[in-house]
Amino acid sequence: MSPVDVAPRTKVKPKTERPKLHKVILVNDDYTPREFVVRVLQAEFRMTEDQAHKVMITAHQRGVCVVAVFTKDVAETKATRATDAGRAKGYPLLFTTEPEE
Repeated sequence: MSPVDVAPRTKVKPKTERPKLHKVILVNDDYTPREFVVRVLQAEFRMTEDQAHKVMITAHQRGVCVVAVFTKDVAETKATRATDAGRAKGYPLLFTTEPEE
């Protein structure tokens, strides 16, 4: 029997990049009632009242606050829905998104 020439096999793993994550940011304004902001955070981002209150206060003190991090589509949908909830009541409530570093 002659030795069989077998080249070593290298497994090529396809590079599956994880989708880039996006931050949803609450932008403070001086018109939207705090209680309303808390209710929107609870409804759209499934926060407890305590969590929502902390996010609202942070945005109030610093001007902005990161609410949560999602894939791009989810972040944009949630930001739009939360902003629209404010607009529907006549408030300038604003949620934006930006890529996570």
